[in-house]
Amino acid sequence: MNTANKLTLLRVIMIPAFLLVLYLDVPGANYWALVLFVVASLTDTLDGYIARHYNQVTDFGKFMDPLADKCLVTAAMVWFVEIGLMPGWALLVVIVREFAVSGLRMVAADKGRVIAAGWSGKVKTASTMVCIVLMFLPFAYEISRICVAVIVLTTVYSGIEYFMKNIDVLTAEK
Repeated sequence: MNTANKLTLLRVIMIPAFLLVLYLDVPGANYWALVLFVVASLTDTLDGYIARHYNQVTDFGKFMDPLADKCLVTAAMVWFVEIGLMPGWALLVVIVREFAVSGLRMVAADKGRVIAAGWSGKVKTASTMVCIVLMFLPFAYEISRICVAVIVLTTVYSGIEYFMKNIDVLTAEK
């Protein structure tokens, strides 16, 4: 197993640790959860760089890296819904977009086409990660509505862009 894949697995392992810290409800739990989230997020950046720079791109990494990212982000958002920092409908928008884009990619793959991550998808991911970090800080209640708006707007925009740029995948015959 190469270094990039080990970092991806580390991120997967950090997800239950992240949730455990939150659910223990001990003093400072939010800060420890924030540290775990930031470190896990940084492993995403690092494993991608290592995979591309050192030619360690694998099918395992192509599958597990985006799955680990989605699980980490969803875990944080579920927590925010549970504690009232994020409405459930906003989380649903994020989840539906992820399923829709994944489905589009599966249809494209069946037709021999790869849909690479677009710029808006990268902006969505980065802004979502930043907003999640901000929502763990002491002033979270004051900015949570802004963060939720940013997350929803970038999610919807990037989802629409994926479909607009690749609509032919759904309309063309195999």
